[in-house]
Amino acid sequence: MTEVVRLDAVSKVYGKGQNAVAALREVSAGIPRGSFTAVMGPSGSGKSTFLHCAAGLDVPSSGSVRLGGTELAGMSETALTELRRGRVGFVFQAFNLVSSLTVLENITLPLRLSGEKADAAWLAEIVRRVGLDGRTGHLPAQLSGGQQQRVAIARALVVRPEVVFGDEPTGALDTMTARDVLVLLREVVSALGQTVVMVTHDPVAASYADTVLFLADGRIADSMTAPTADKVAERMTRLGAWKR
Repeated sequence: MTEVVRLDAVSKVYGKGQNAVAALREVSAGIPRGSFTAVMGPSGSGKSTFLHCAAGLDVPSSGSVRLGGTELAGMSETALTELRRGRVGFVFQAFNLVSSLTVLENITLPLRLSGEKADAAWLAEIVRRVGLDGRTGHLPAQLSGGQQQRVAIARALVVRPEVVFGDEPTGALDTMTARDVLVLLREVVSALGQTVVMVTHDPVAASYADTVLFLADGRIADSMTAPTADKVAERMTRLGAWKR
């Protein structure tokens, strides 16, 4: 399988001198196209930094990050913004919807920011897949938390990105609603061939992925294919300082 994201020997250090903190240490990993990858680890293990570097939201201190065939190192902030807008989708714990825009306007916002028109057939397809038929004229305040996250997922998909990054996308949802969102993300991968990378602290959420990457102390400590919630939870108890 081809890799849509590739990190090679990526390190990220915040601060200088005695105040320097290494968030990532020589991390190498590939994300296969059309896969669902969960990233887990103790607090401070580097999960969010991994996602931010992989998505072009942050610049590594050293190492290489490639999206498709594009090396991100050395790109200007303007070029990175254009790359993220056209080739990457984001879903965060906070839904980040614009309260004054309708569901449809929120979904198509990335296209309008790029000066592009929506593909009507694709827009209708993703609205249907995320279960928002009949609600496209609503404002975010008129939706439940789960429905708002569905809007965020549709917004991430509208540009047909090469990869969707999720940072704790179910963290603000109750367990039933979280399950619905995870089923949707799983379907997006299985039915549409989308690539999803999700940072999570929840072993149940991670069990929906094809592969789990475990981070500890800024390094990849392990990986697991065909994860179950029990196996993930058990592995999490033996990471970094927790294993001592």
